[in-house]
Amino acid sequence: MPAVKSSGRKLKHAHKRLPRGPHGGYKLLLIHNVEHLGRQGDIVEVKPGYANNFLLPQGLATVATEHHQRMVEKHREKLRQIELEKLAHYRSAADDLAKQSITIEANANDDGHLYGSVGAHEIVDALKAVGVTLASDQIRLEGPLRELGLYTVKVHFHTEVQGEVKVWVVPTANPEA
Repeated sequence: MPAVKSSGRKLKHAHKRLPRGPHGGYKLLLIHNVEHLGRQGDIVEVKPGYANNFLLPQGLATVATEHHQRMVEKHREKLRQIELEKLAHYRSAADDLAKQSITIEANANDDGHLYGSVGAHEIVDALKAVGVTLASDQIRLEGPLRELGLYTVKVHFHTEVQGEVKVWVVPTANPEA
């Protein structure tokens, strides 16, 4: 039942507030690894907007209560085993990907400069055609590929696991020639 003032009006903030850290941010317990923030089981302090708009709605973190901290300590070994299994899977996928070579056709002029460019989206589509499913944010390009040639493209699987794939950018086959 919501908290009510004596005048019968509801209070504005009847819900429990999140615990604050020493720097004024929210103290949260990470449920999953979050890149550039921390690992599963870490207690972090983040700005309220980051907590309310990303970490909590995405289920990546929860309130850092004593109960949650005890539960993480109790299950820490199991969590570590799960993390090691994930890392082994990512390393295996990175090794398999390193053996792959994909070809992307693009329109180019006689000097080998592309009329457009090849980006992460085209690389993901080409990988999908050979049975490898990745998200475009896993492809790490230093810039779009604008010339014909062979490129080694980095693929991000995990904070500890990076892979590479060979990408051939070739001119579009001309049926009139």
